[in-house]
Amino acid sequence: MYVLPYGQMSLWGIIMPQMYNLINRLYNLISIFFVFIVIINLKEKNFSKKIKGIYRVGPHNIDILSIIYGSLLGDAHAEKRVCGTRISFYQEDTHLKYICYLHNLLNKSGYCNNILPLVKTRLGVKGKIRKIIRFHTWTYTSLNFIKDEWYLNNNKCVPKNIGKYLTPLALAIWIMDDGGKVSKGLKFSTNSFTYEECNLLVKVLYDNFKIKSSVQSAGHKDQYIIYVWKESMIILREIVSPYIIPEMKYKIF
Repeated sequence: MYVLPYGQMSLWGIIMPQMYNLINRLYNLISIFFVFIVIINLKEKNFSKKIKGIYRVGPHNIDILSIIYGSLLGDAHAEKRVCGTRISFYQEDTHLKYICYLHNLLNKSGYCNNILPLVKTRLGVKGKIRKIIRFHTWTYTSLNFIKDEWYLNNNKCVPKNIGKYLTPLALAIWIMDDGGKVSKGLKFSTNSFTYEECNLLVKVLYDNFKIKSSVQSAGHKDQYIIYVWKESMIILREIVSPYIIPEMKYKIF
Protein backbone atom coordinates (compact mmCIF):
# COMPACT_ATOMS: atom_id res chain seq x y z
CA MET A 1 0.00 0.00 0.00
CA TYR A 2 1.27 3.45 -0.96
CA VAL A 3 0.87 6.13 1.70
CA LEU A 4 1.01 9.79 0.67
CA PRO A 5 3.47 11.80 2.68
CA TYR A 6 1.89 14.57 4.72
CA GLY A 7 2.45 17.91 3.00
CA GLN A 8 0.83 20.80 1.15
CA MET A 9 0.55 18.83 -2.10
CA SER A 10 -1.15 15.90 -0.38
CA LEU A 11 -3.45 18.15 1.67
CA TRP A 12 -4.71 20.25 -1.27
CA GLY A 13 -4.92 17.16 -3.43
CA ILE A 14 -7.66 15.94 -1.11
CA ILE A 15 -9.40 19.28 -0.32
CA MET A 16 -9.58 20.82 -3.80
CA PRO A 17 -11.85 18.19 -5.39
CA GLN A 18 -14.21 18.47 -2.40
CA MET A 19 -14.25 22.27 -2.61
CA TYR A 20 -14.81 22.14 -6.35
CA ASN A 21 -17.84 19.86 -5.88
CA LEU A 22 -19.22 22.11 -3.16
CA ILE A 23 -18.78 25.27 -5.27
CA ASN A 24 -20.33 23.56 -8.28
CA ARG A 25 -23.39 22.57 -6.22
CA LEU A 26 -23.78 26.09 -4.82
CA TYR A 27 -23.51 27.53 -8.32
CA ASN A 28 -26.24 25.20 -9.55
CA LEU A 29 -28.51 26.09 -6.62
CA ILE A 30 -27.98 29.83 -7.15
CA SER A 31 -28.65 29.45 -10.88
CA ILE A 32 -31.90 27.59 -10.21
CA PHE A 33 -32.93 30.25 -7.66
CA PHE A 34 -32.39 33.12 -10.10
CA VAL A 35 -34.21 31.32 -12.90
CA PHE A 36 -37.12 30.77 -10.52
CA ILE A 37 -37.18 34.48 -9.59
CA VAL A 38 -37.15 35.52 -13.26
CA ILE A 39 -40.03 33.17 -14.08
CA ILE A 40 -42.10 34.48 -11.14
CA ASN A 41 -41.52 38.10 -12.21
CA LEU A 42 -42.47 37.35 -15.78
CA LYS A 43 -45.64 35.65 -14.63
CA GLU A 44 -46.55 38.63 -12.42
CA LYS A 45 -46.04 41.05 -15.31
CA ASN A 46 -47.86 39.04 -17.95
CA PHE A 47 -50.41 37.04 -16.01
CA SER A 48 -53.22 39.56 -16.29
CA LYS A 49 -52.40 40.30 -19.92
CA LYS A 50 -52.72 36.65 -20.86
CA ILE A 51 -56.01 36.04 -19.06
CA LYS A 52 -58.98 36.42 -21.38
CA GLY A 53 -61.79 38.67 -20.27
CA ILE A 54 -64.16 35.75 -19.96
CA TYR A 55 -62.04 34.39 -17.09
CA ARG A 56 -61.74 37.70 -15.26
CA VAL A 57 -64.51 38.05 -12.72
CA GLY A 58 -63.20 40.39 -10.06
CA PRO A 59 -64.81 41.05 -6.69
CA HIS A 60 -66.96 43.95 -8.03
CA ASN A 61 -67.66 45.00 -4.45
CA ILE A 62 -69.59 48.16 -3.68
CA ASP A 63 -66.42 50.30 -3.51
CA ILE A 64 -65.31 49.24 -6.99
CA LEU A 65 -68.80 49.82 -8.40
CA SER A 66 -68.94 53.19 -6.62
CA ILE A 67 -65.67 54.24 -8.28
CA ILE A 68 -66.90 53.11 -11.68
CA TYR A 69 -70.38 54.64 -11.43
CA GLY A 70 -69.11 57.90 -9.95
CA SER A 71 -66.54 58.15 -12.74
CA LEU A 72 -69.09 57.36 -15.45
CA LEU A 73 -71.21 60.26 -14.21
CA GLY A 74 -68.15 62.33 -15.11
CA ASP A 75 -65.63 61.87 -17.91
CA ALA A 76 -65.01 58.11 -17.76
CA HIS A 77 -66.55 55.80 -20.33
CA ALA A 78 -67.12 52.09 -20.81
CA GLU A 79 -65.62 50.39 -23.87
CA LYS A 80 -66.98 47.14 -25.26
CA ARG A 81 -64.13 44.91 -26.34
CA VAL A 82 -64.14 41.58 -28.18
CA CYS A 83 -64.61 39.52 -25.04
CA GLY A 84 -65.85 42.01 -22.48
CA THR A 85 -65.89 45.59 -21.23
CA ARG A 86 -63.24 47.87 -19.81
CA ILE A 87 -63.59 51.25 -18.12
CA SER A 88 -61.50 54.14 -19.44
CA PHE A 89 -60.60 57.00 -17.09
CA TYR A 90 -59.72 60.38 -18.56
CA GLN A 91 -58.71 63.78 -17.15
CA GLU A 92 -56.81 66.91 -18.08
CA ASP A 93 -53.20 67.02 -16.85
CA THR A 94 -54.12 69.50 -14.09
CA HIS A 95 -55.86 66.59 -12.33
CA LEU A 96 -52.86 64.27 -12.43
CA LYS A 97 -52.96 63.53 -8.70
CA TYR A 98 -56.64 62.65 -8.89
CA ILE A 99 -56.19 60.22 -11.80
CA CYS A 100 -53.22 58.64 -9.98
CA TYR A 101 -55.44 58.29 -6.89
CA LEU A 102 -58.04 56.43 -8.96
CA HIS A 103 -55.36 54.27 -10.58
CA ASN A 104 -53.95 53.35 -7.18
CA LEU A 105 -57.37 52.29 -5.86
CA LEU A 106 -58.07 50.10 -8.88
CA ASN A 107 -54.56 48.69 -9.07
CA LYS A 108 -54.68 47.60 -5.41
CA SER A 109 -57.88 45.70 -6.18
CA GLY A 110 -56.31 44.04 -9.24
CA TYR A 111 -58.38 45.89 -11.84
CA CYS A 112 -55.54 47.44 -13.83
CA ASN A 113 -51.79 47.24 -14.32
CA ASN A 114 -49.29 48.96 -12.04
CA ILE A 115 -47.92 51.35 -14.67
CA LEU A 116 -48.61 54.92 -13.54
CA PRO A 117 -50.58 57.03 -16.04
CA LEU A 118 -48.46 59.50 -17.99
CA VAL A 119 -49.35 62.92 -19.34
CA LYS A 120 -49.82 62.82 -23.11
CA THR A 121 -50.61 65.49 -25.69
CA ARG A 122 -53.43 65.48 -28.18
CA LEU A 123 -54.80 67.86 -30.80
CA GLY A 124 -57.95 69.58 -29.57
CA VAL A 125 -60.51 71.91 -31.10
CA LYS A 126 -59.10 74.49 -33.54
CA GLY A 127 -55.68 72.87 -33.36
CA LYS A 128 -55.20 73.58 -29.67
CA ILE A 129 -52.72 71.25 -27.97
CA ARG A 130 -54.19 69.58 -24.90
CA LYS A 131 -52.41 67.60 -22.19
CA ILE A 132 -54.36 64.63 -20.90
CA ILE A 133 -54.00 61.58 -18.66
CA ARG A 134 -55.84 58.33 -19.17
CA PHE A 135 -55.75 54.69 -18.16
CA HIS A 136 -57.98 51.64 -18.53
CA THR A 137 -59.09 48.75 -16.39
CA TRP A 138 -58.56 45.22 -17.59
CA THR A 139 -61.33 43.85 -19.79
CA TYR A 140 -64.01 41.83 -17.95
CA THR A 141 -67.02 40.05 -19.32
CA SER A 142 -68.53 40.56 -15.88
CA LEU A 143 -68.53 44.33 -16.57
CA ASN A 144 -70.69 43.96 -19.67
CA PHE A 145 -73.79 44.78 -17.64
CA ILE A 146 -72.36 48.24 -16.98
CA LYS A 147 -71.94 48.89 -20.67
CA ASP A 148 -75.51 47.72 -21.27
CA GLU A 149 -76.93 49.89 -18.48
CA TRP A 150 -75.03 53.05 -19.33
CA TYR A 151 -75.23 53.13 -23.12
CA LEU A 152 -78.04 53.37 -25.64
CA ASN A 153 -76.94 53.31 -29.30
CA ASN A 154 -73.39 54.04 -28.09
CA ASN A 155 -74.53 57.22 -26.32
CA LYS A 156 -73.86 57.42 -22.59
CA CYS A 157 -77.00 57.85 -20.51
CA VAL A 158 -77.82 57.72 -16.80
CA PRO A 159 -79.14 54.28 -15.82
CA LYS A 160 -82.53 54.14 -14.12
CA ASN A 161 -81.05 52.36 -11.10
CA ILE A 162 -78.35 54.99 -10.47
CA GLY A 163 -79.70 55.49 -6.96
CA LYS A 164 -78.56 52.00 -6.04
CA TYR A 165 -74.93 52.86 -6.80
CA LEU A 166 -74.71 56.54 -5.83
CA THR A 167 -72.95 55.94 -2.51
CA PRO A 168 -70.95 58.56 -0.57
CA LEU A 169 -67.79 57.32 -2.33
CA ALA A 170 -69.46 57.50 -5.75
CA LEU A 171 -70.67 61.03 -4.98
CA ALA A 172 -67.14 62.06 -3.97
CA ILE A 173 -65.71 60.58 -7.17
CA TRP A 174 -68.37 62.40 -9.21
CA ILE A 175 -67.47 65.71 -7.54
CA MET A 176 -63.71 65.23 -8.04
CA ASP A 177 -64.25 64.10 -11.62
CA ASP A 178 -66.78 66.61 -12.90
CA GLY A 179 -67.79 68.97 -10.10
CA GLY A 180 -66.93 72.62 -9.72
CA LYS A 181 -67.41 75.29 -7.08
CA VAL A 182 -69.82 78.06 -8.07
CA SER A 183 -70.32 80.90 -5.60
CA LYS A 184 -71.36 79.18 -2.35
CA GLY A 185 -72.72 76.10 -4.08
CA LEU A 186 -71.45 73.40 -6.40
CA LYS A 187 -72.26 72.42 -9.96
CA PHE A 188 -72.01 69.16 -11.83
CA SER A 189 -71.19 69.51 -15.54
CA THR A 190 -73.90 67.15 -16.78
CA ASN A 191 -73.95 68.71 -20.27
CA SER A 192 -74.03 65.35 -22.03
CA PHE A 193 -77.12 64.12 -20.15
CA THR A 194 -80.73 64.90 -21.03
CA TYR A 195 -83.01 67.09 -18.96
CA GLU A 196 -84.88 63.99 -17.75
CA GLU A 197 -81.63 62.29 -16.70
CA CYS A 198 -80.51 65.39 -14.80
CA ASN A 199 -83.85 65.47 -12.99
CA LEU A 200 -83.38 61.82 -12.06
CA LEU A 201 -79.98 62.67 -10.54
CA VAL A 202 -81.49 65.59 -8.62
CA LYS A 203 -84.10 63.21 -7.18
CA VAL A 204 -81.45 60.63 -6.24
CA LEU A 205 -79.29 63.28 -4.54
CA TYR A 206 -82.22 64.15 -2.33
CA ASP A 207 -83.49 60.59 -1.77
CA ASN A 208 -80.05 59.24 -0.88
CA PHE A 209 -78.50 62.19 0.96
CA LYS A 210 -81.17 64.90 1.47
CA ILE A 211 -79.07 67.15 -0.74
CA LYS A 212 -81.15 69.84 -2.47
CA SER A 213 -80.22 70.72 -6.03
CA SER A 214 -81.79 71.85 -9.28
CA VAL A 215 -81.34 71.51 -13.03
CA GLN A 216 -80.18 74.66 -14.81
CA SER A 217 -79.32 75.56 -18.38
CA ALA A 218 -75.65 75.23 -19.32
CA GLY A 219 -76.00 78.12 -21.76
CA HIS A 220 -76.29 75.91 -24.82
CA LYS A 221 -79.31 74.29 -26.41
CA ASP A 222 -80.27 71.00 -24.72
CA GLN A 223 -77.33 71.16 -22.31
CA TYR A 224 -77.84 71.27 -18.56
CA ILE A 225 -75.95 71.38 -15.29
CA ILE A 226 -76.98 70.36 -11.79
CA TYR A 227 -76.53 73.02 -9.14
CA VAL A 228 -76.29 72.01 -5.46
CA TRP A 229 -77.84 74.70 -3.30
CA LYS A 230 -75.62 76.46 -0.75
CA GLU A 231 -77.94 75.35 2.08
CA SER A 232 -77.03 71.73 1.28
CA MET A 233 -73.28 72.24 1.13
CA ILE A 234 -72.80 71.48 4.83
CA ILE A 235 -74.52 68.11 4.38
CA LEU A 236 -72.55 67.41 1.22
CA ARG A 237 -69.20 68.20 2.91
CA GLU A 238 -69.95 65.87 5.80
CA ILE A 239 -70.80 63.03 3.40
CA VAL A 240 -67.89 63.26 0.96
CA SER A 241 -65.02 64.81 2.96
CA PRO A 242 -63.59 61.40 4.03
CA TYR A 243 -63.14 60.46 0.36
CA ILE A 244 -61.99 63.75 -1.21
CA ILE A 245 -58.24 63.95 -1.74
CA PRO A 246 -56.51 67.15 -0.50
CA GLU A 247 -55.94 68.46 -4.04
CA MET A 248 -59.72 68.43 -4.66
CA LYS A 249 -60.90 69.96 -1.37
CA TYR A 250 -61.23 73.36 -3.07
CA LYS A 251 -64.35 72.09 -4.86
CA ILE A 252 -66.36 71.78 -1.67
CA PHE A 253 -64.90 74.53 0.57
